[in-house]
Amino acid sequence: MSDVKKVVLAYSGGLDTSVILKWLQDVYQCEIVTFTADLGQGEELEPARGKALKMGIKPENIFIDDLREEFVRDFVFPMFRANAIYEGEYLLGTSIARPLIAKRQIEIAVQTGADAVSHGATGKGNDQVRFELGAYALKPDIRIIAPWREWDLLSREKLLTYAEQHGIPVEMKRGTQSPYSMDANLLHISYEGGVLEDPWNEPEEAMWRWTVSPEQAPDQPRYIELEYQSGDIVAIDGEALTPAAVLTRLNQLGGEHGIGRLDLVENRYVGMKSRGCYETPGGTIMLKAHRAMESLTLDREAAHLKDDLMPRYASLVYNGYWWSPERKLLQTLIDASQVPVNGTVQVKLYKGNVIVTGRQSNDSLFDMNIATFEDDAGAYDQKDAGGFIKLNALRMRIAASKGRR
Repeated sequence: MSDVKKVVLAYSGGLDTSVILKWLQDVYQCEIVTFTADLGQGEELEPARGKALKMGIKPENIFIDDLREEFVRDFVFPMFRANAIYEGEYLLGTSIARPLIAKRQIEIAVQTGADAVSHGATGKGNDQVRFELGAYALKPDIRIIAPWREWDLLSREKLLTYAEQHGIPVEMKRGTQSPYSMDANLLHISYEGGVLEDPWNEPEEAMWRWTVSPEQAPDQPRYIELEYQSGDIVAIDGEALTPAAVLTRLNQLGGEHGIGRLDLVENRYVGMKSRGCYETPGGTIMLKAHRAMESLTLDREAAHLKDDLMPRYASLVYNGYWWSPERKLLQTLIDASQVPVNGTVQVKLYKGNVIVTGRQSNDSLFDMNIATFEDDAGAYDQKDAGGFIKLNALRMRIAASKGRR
């Protein structure tokens, strides 16, 4: 394995990636570059630098990058222009973070002259696919090292024992770890494992970190106004905000009102079913408001075409094909559809619900003179509907006359 000279490791400083760092040094005997991405997970990331230094990593080989704005601007917002939902419920919070991590990891590999990258995703999950498809799409000749598919350290106890034997600076206490496997970024936080492995078990209330329960949410609703330009939120209640600031504010507001909890059994790309719970307060608000803005500004057939394509788009994101030509092609179509999606949506947040209460736009296709139930002064000739119905019924009338019903 000495053919690998330098590897960029996606490194959190936690147990798994700390063990991987030492394992790479021992097994591959190569130079290590660590890369830690700040996607808004809400944790202090600087300790990862100290841990890497203790493991002999050169200071110039330690990268801790704040990617929050890029994450929301170039990944979350484009995905929400598509109204993407996987299997009818999941807002793709983990899925959409992986292509950015892969992108930056490859950039660092090129910058540092590394010939390989490594990650801590297991051989059972989707993330290994997402990381590696992204890496190959961006640098076809890159070498990928996936320790979980190579080593025999397949339990927490084995990892802790390895860490003790090799003096790896991680938390060594046994029996005190979180009962859940969690992943967080600015869009969501996910929970798997523990009692959730039985789909019949209700999640413990103490598990949730971002949202209050709807029962404990305020008795008074909160109204907010979201201003859109070309399908993206650019201001909340009249205050212009950057993409990351928009999502941060909506997470705070949604969390206070019990919005965005999800308990889901999903179909992983690798073939198994998995039960997970998610908190996506800001994203839940964004999806509801965006569809309201589109309802006013998008042509009917353009909107329906987007809805037809959305499940395919969502599957591409979920399965790791963000960098594929088909996702890019769909994105071009979606972004072109968003040019008239401008205006303001008012929503009411109340005990776990996002309720659209108003929408307005200078690009609105809604014509009150035509839609009114009152006298429309000739704006619409109701007699035209008779011929329209007869023409559309013609094929069914012919079939019925032949006895085919």
